[in-house]
Amino acid sequence: MGTPGREMRIPLLEEQEEVVPDRITSVLVLSAFFAVCGSYVFGNAVSYSSPAESGIMDELGLSLAEYSVFGSLLTVGGLLGALCSGKIADLIGRRGAMWVIDVAGIIGWCAIFLSESAWSLDLGRLLLGFGVGLASYVVPVYIAEVTPKNLRGGFVSLCMLVIACGMSMTYIIGTVLNWRILACLGSIPCLLQLVGLFLVPESPRWLAKIGRERDMEAALQRLRGKNADISKETSEIEIYIETLQEVSEYRIFYIFQRKYAQALTVGLGLMVFQQLGGLNAYAFYMSSILERAGASSTAGSITTAIVQLAANIAAVFLMDKFGRRPLLLVSASGACLAGFLIGLSFLLQDYHQSTDVVSALTFIGIVVFTGFFSIGLGGIPWIIMAEIFPINVKGSAGSLVNLVSWIGSWLVAYTFSYFFEWSSAGVFFVFSGICCSAILFIAKMVPETKGRTLEEIEASMTS
Repeated sequence: MGTPGREMRIPLLEEQEEVVPDRITSVLVLSAFFAVCGSYVFGNAVSYSSPAESGIMDELGLSLAEYSVFGSLLTVGGLLGALCSGKIADLIGRRGAMWVIDVAGIIGWCAIFLSESAWSLDLGRLLLGFGVGLASYVVPVYIAEVTPKNLRGGFVSLCMLVIACGMSMTYIIGTVLNWRILACLGSIPCLLQLVGLFLVPESPRWLAKIGRERDMEAALQRLRGKNADISKETSEIEIYIETLQEVSEYRIFYIFQRKYAQALTVGLGLMVFQQLGGLNAYAFYMSSILERAGASSTAGSITTAIVQLAANIAAVFLMDKFGRRPLLLVSASGACLAGFLIGLSFLLQDYHQSTDVVSALTFIGIVVFTGFFSIGLGGIPWIIMAEIFPINVKGSAGSLVNLVSWIGSWLVAYTFSYFFEWSSAGVFFVFSGICCSAILFIAKMVPETKGRTLEEIEASMTS
């Protein structure tokens, strides 16, 4: 444990002049590009089971129950990946962890491509889930740690944009290609990232953490440009790492100290609201929801795909202009309204109101949820998670937050169909209420991190 005087050194960095170059370099762009290949794998893997369903069931003779197991194993693998994501990223580095993602993804896709029975399908899906669970933590952390503070929000928000692209492309391509060819194409981003990571530097902050100061300076120089002055940023990172070494403990229980309470509350709270607000209910069961309301599932899928991409693109440009908190508040408000509209539509259906009114309200609600959720709650919690935890507990905290996210994801995906049958209106009113609570939580607890270095953010959260 460090002395109080020692811990106060970091907040004083806020008083320094601007020290972080904000120029976009080719190395920075390449680093972000190869990192977000892991995000594309995420979107690709999540959406694969939908267009491949009929082909796999017909060719391999799987029952609906067997195919449901195949689909759900992605979440199980995600839980396993989330459990060890922080530890892996701390032990072998951010690039090393992404190589693990690629190996798991390539083996997983090959197992699915070569499958002649359910067991190899399930093994492939489980491995994909492990890689996805690892990617959901490692990719945003790496990008946050290599990007200048004035560009960090936009660059990290690329993760959600690329996930959305992966999902949309898989839905579109899956309508015309065989499920085996679709699985084969899924391995391409893994191979691209596997090779591309040899061309980009490791996270300077991780290198400093393990005592490789020269490598840290070389990596930072490559990222900021050959002629950039990195002396002040280097000094800032070194002072912070030196301070953290006095309090470094790598056990999971260490993160439950009082000084980490705010960061842990913010990280866990955002993930809980992100998942329990109904994300997987809308994503996994959108067709069922629209059909129950008498609306066209095809039109709904196309419209939401377009809106999702547009909203994620907008988020990239708005993140560092307006900040994280305003976008989160707008996003949660829109998600709250969407849940209320859909709940109201099914309530009207229970009272035998016009089918046109019910279908229109449901369609509007789903589109509103997709747009507003994508612009804030969809990606910003992952950005904030990568920003708020000190590097000495980032691995343990990241694993815990990631695990909670995947548990919430599984909980909603597993229980929604039962609650939807019990009360189609009630379940959406519950989602709306949770999103309303999220507004209060964000307004009260979530700090603004725009335009601040990771060291400044972490110091303010633990002071």
